[in-house]
Amino acid sequence: MPMKKLIALALLLAVSAPLLKAEPMSKVIATAVERGSFVYVYNDKGTIITTLNSGSGPKDGLVGYTGSSVSVRRGSFIYVYNANGTVTATVNAK
Repeated sequence: MPMKKLIALALLLAVSAPLLKAEPMSKVIATAVERGSFVYVYNDKGTIITTLNSGSGPKDGLVGYTGSSVSVRRGSFIYVYNANGTVTATVNAK
């Protein structure tokens, strides 16, 4: 490989190396906001970490949230989600 190409490749790697070291996304729930039929869950940096269906019934929607869970009522059940958007519990709302 010619020397000019090696130098160009070395410069490219040196410049792009910091970009390749992405910081892991925080999974701490800072806030949850209901808009329309969705609940948007944000981390402490203001990035959306998951989006949840909040239903369309008159009593459906965001019930509450903590630093590690979000509760959403849909129909006669309250679904508890973790920061990954996975259901961790289901509770009868009645």
